[in-house]
Amino acid sequence: MIVGQKVELRVACLGNPAYASGWVVDTYKDFTNPEKQGVMVIFPNGNYDGFSQEEQELFFIFDPHPEVSNAYNKYKFTNVIKLSQDFDKGFWRF
Repeated sequence: MIVGQKVELRVACLGNPAYASGWVVDTYKDFTNPEKQGVMVIFPNGNYDGFSQEEQELFFIFDPHPEVSNAYNKYKFTNVIKLSQDFDKGFWRF
């Protein structure tokens, strides 16, 4: 997964129903296995969380040709406060 990639939930998560879309806002080395990639995703209700590679497989429906937003793929995640402020300002559109 890459920053700006759209994901779809397989199950309800963080107050969002199954099949809700989210956007990858950051990627990082998976804390449980540094050879794998974790991702942070923000959802339509403004909630966000990090997902290990194993969690990605449990929570997300994988699209072989995922949508990647040109507007979002340059997003530079700095911290969750800024992410929430960007959401409140309408940066993330669903």
